[in-house]
Amino acid sequence: MKAALRMLFFATALYSCNQTKPISEVTETTTGETRTVGNTFGSPFSESNPISISMLQQAIAGKDSVQATVSAEIVESCQAKGCWADVKLPDNRTMKVTFRDYAFFLPVEDLKGRTVVFSGTAKKEVVSVDAQRHYAQDAGKPAAEIAAITQPKEELHFVADGIVLK
Repeated sequence: MKAALRMLFFATALYSCNQTKPISEVTETTTGETRTVGNTFGSPFSESNPISISMLQQAIAGKDSVQATVSAEIVESCQAKGCWADVKLPDNRTMKVTFRDYAFFLPVEDLKGRTVVFSGTAKKEVVSVDAQRHYAQDAGKPAAEIAAITQPKEELHFVADGIVLK
């Protein structure tokens, strides 16, 4: 009996701590009709007038970091727990978007092709071999591809305070 109660308690605790649920659902009302346009994760923010990825690249040129609200397309996302997403850059590379202080996560599902709007800080950084391998493992890459990562690389990285998944 005690074992069953413990199991029920742990199952309830795990269920209630599910981090993949959005904190709010964004809706839009037009002509008296309400429709869902996206889910918000993290801190709420105004998503009016987001800039494009190419505009972000121009804004950060010559700077260490920049605050921005950006709209982009997801190329890949973390399949382990939803802790990052890669978005498409104009030159067929990607930018890693992580979430400040791991305060929230995206759903663990295939988000490829989905549009997102996110707000936070963009910065240039050097990503270590270990970090690159960790991200590749989270993405479910084959062991041979993970082992082929041998050099650190400089890339544009975004730490989001909030994100709207369209």
